[in-house]
Amino acid sequence: MRAVPIPHPGPVDTLVLPVVEVPFPEPGRGQLRLRIQACGVCRTDLHLAEGELAGAHYPVIPGHQIVGTVEVVGEDVTGWSVGDRAGVAWLHRVCGVCDPCRRGESNLCPEAAFTGFHVDGGFAEAMLAEANFAYRLPESISDLEAAPLLCAGIIGLRSLRKADL
Repeated sequence: MRAVPIPHPGPVDTLVLPVVEVPFPEPGRGQLRLRIQACGVCRTDLHLAEGELAGAHYPVIPGHQIVGTVEVVGEDVTGWSVGDRAGVAWLHRVCGVCDPCRRGESNLCPEAAFTGFHVDGGFAEAMLAEANFAYRLPESISDLEAAPLLCAGIIGLRSLRKADL
């Protein structure tokens, strides 16, 4: 499949992102393989490209504002079928047992993994998502309209909920 990885960090005005061929990823237990329909670009992707995120590894396929169609359902996944429309955001997985996870603040989990940073993201034809962290998307919004909401929209919604307005 085609993918656009960040090969190494560098200034975004001179960094060239190549289109490369990589194998289609095979889902493991609890995962979905999504065929990417749309993927937004976030400022975090630019921070990653410029080497401003501690712990980054290269090459990495960025992108965490993903809308896709379920192509393969991994072992032990329930509630998802081939052809379902799914959204994927920054949070790829968490431990589920630490204090922040139990408080509903899983974004603070010390074991958290992030899409397009710790695991390959949506600047590709396909990607793997943890089924428990994939979102069902309404048909009333297009792929291109939904993709950016999987980052900024979720952050804003969580902020409003935490503010108890």
